[in-house]
Amino acid sequence: MGKVKAICISDVRGVQKHCVNSANFIESWGIEGDAHGGTWHRQVSLLSFEKIDEFRKKGANVDYGAFGENLVVEGFDFRKMPVGTLLKCGGVLLEITQIGKECHSHCAIYKAMGDCIMPREGVFARVLRGGKIEIGYEMAVEKRTEKRKYQAAVITLSDKGSLGEREDKSGPLLQKRLQEAGYEVVEYLLLPDDKEALKKQLIRLSDQRQLDLILTTGGTGFSPRDITPEATAEVADRNAPGIAEAIRSYSMQFTPRAMLSRGASVIRGKTLIVNLPGSPKACCESLDCILSSLPHGLDLLRGEAAECAVLNNYK
Repeated sequence: MGKVKAICISDVRGVQKHCVNSANFIESWGIEGDAHGGTWHRQVSLLSFEKIDEFRKKGANVDYGAFGENLVVEGFDFRKMPVGTLLKCGGVLLEITQIGKECHSHCAIYKAMGDCIMPREGVFARVLRGGKIEIGYEMAVEKRTEKRKYQAAVITLSDKGSLGEREDKSGPLLQKRLQEAGYEVVEYLLLPDDKEALKKQLIRLSDQRQLDLILTTGGTGFSPRDITPEATAEVADRNAPGIAEAIRSYSMQFTPRAMLSRGASVIRGKTLIVNLPGSPKACCESLDCILSSLPHGLDLLRGEAAECAVLNNYK
C-alpha cells in the first residue's frame, strides 16, 4: 500500500506545478485543470516520496511539484514497476505507460544540483477510470483480470519518406496488419536512414515504453545508407536469429533476392525488435511468416508463458 502525500497541477506546461488538496481525474484524459492532460499516454506523472526525500537530504530545497510530478506517493518505488502495472486510488484506476523520460533541456533543479530525479525515477500513466483523489488517500497495485494487449511500434526507415518526397506505404500497412491481429500500435515513426536516430528511438521504446514488439521496415539491403541491421544489433541485449532466418527462408519462395536482405531480429530488455524489408509487398509477406509464432515469444518475454511449452511443440 502507498499513501498520496501531494497532488500537483499546473495549467501551463514548462512551469513548476502547485499543490492542491484534491483533484478530479478524467478517464482517457488526465487531471482536470492540468496542462498535461490529453489523449496520449503521459496523462499523469508519479514520483515516489522517498526519492524526493533522498534528494532533499543532498541539500536540494525543492517543493512538491518542482519536478513536474502530479502525484507524490509514499511507499512505492515506481521505477521498479513495469509498464502495464495498474494502480488504484479511491475510485481512480491508473495504468503505468512509461518509465522515466528524456530530459531535452536541463531544468533549474539540474542546473543548481547537477542532477534531477524525474527523468530516471518518475513514471507516467493514463487514466483508465476517473474519479477524485485527495491527499492522504491510499494507493494499491490492482490485479489485472484480463490479458493486456501486446503493445507495438512501427518504424519506417526512408530518407525520401522522412523528407516528404515519397509516401510511406509500408509503415501504415504494418500498423493495420498488427491492429487486425489484436495488437495496440502505440507509435509510428518515419525516420531517415540514420543509425544514431534509429538507435535512440529503439532504446526509448524498449526502455521507457517497454513495448512488446518493434517492427522496422526499410534499410536492410546492401546500399551504404542501409543501416537498420547495424543500429538494431548495437542496441541488442540478446540475439534472436531464428526470426530473421525464417523470414529470409520464407521470402525465397517469392524471390531469390530475399537472400540479399540483411534484416536482424534481437531482444532488448523485454522487447522484441524485428527488421522487415522496405517494400509494401515484402514487409507484409515477412509479417505473414512470423505473426502466428510471435505471441508465444512475447509471452515468454513478459514472463507469462512456461518454457516447457516450447518443448511440447516438438513432441
